[in-house]
Amino acid sequence: MQLAQRNTIQTFIPVEKMEKGLLLEHILPNLKVPQSYEVRLTPITSFGAGDMAARIIRYMERPVSPHPSLSNNTCRFEDEKICGFMQDKMDNFDWTRQNALTQNPKRTVNTGPPTDISGTPEGYYMFIEASRPRVTGDKARLISPLYNITAKYYCVSFYYHMYGKHIGSLNLLVRVRNKRAIDTQVWSLSGNRGNMWQQAHVPINPPGPFQIIFEGVRGTSYEGDIAIDDVTLKKGDCPRKPIGPNKGESTHASEENMLVGAHTRMLVLQTCS
Repeated sequence: MQLAQRNTIQTFIPVEKMEKGLLLEHILPNLKVPQSYEVRLTPITSFGAGDMAARIIRYMERPVSPHPSLSNNTCRFEDEKICGFMQDKMDNFDWTRQNALTQNPKRTVNTGPPTDISGTPEGYYMFIEASRPRVTGDKARLISPLYNITAKYYCVSFYYHMYGKHIGSLNLLVRVRNKRAIDTQVWSLSGNRGNMWQQAHVPINPPGPFQIIFEGVRGTSYEGDIAIDDVTLKKGDCPRKPIGPNKGESTHASEENMLVGAHTRMLVLQTCS
């Protein structure tokens, strides 16, 4: 119910599978900034209606800085919660959060970054390890939080490190959440790109609430480690040329791929039985 206008919308949410402790997700689309809403949830069983739970929610957006390097919306993976990103449970293996101090000292040489984009040993990044038990074509997928659609165009920005003679592919997908989830690949890069961090700028125009997915694909052998860092989502178009000097940035790669950003939010109602 929208509190300011007292408009009430009733929706029935069918639940096919119920397990104790299982979290259920339901998306509330078309919320307006900065309106307040009262959400009422009533369980209905074969015995009738149960007790209603109600919460008042105010949907707001975080202010966006005009320059990505000055905003606090870039995910640098410094926190263990990795900005709400989640590992896909349906892929073959996981991305690993690490830095120069926590990485395996026996890690394969001639592949992978020595540090994160900042160049400091304490800085974290997300990483896929191509050594055994990984095999050719194995995929690791990292899924962002759910973002609400309040603009027509967005720009996704990130740094990538793809160094090694067996590099597979790094793909960026957009998952649109309407009646069902639809994944669309919007960017892909394959092969050895040198021992340096490079930046990509990817324009997207999702038609509804969406998530972004980083998919690392293992190449033909063990010298194929891939890393990402400093992921940003920003409203509007992508820059037509690199934004200022960045340590380790390749001008050629920036012009070839185009990508930089900021952050939005999506309200998700979670219930448990």
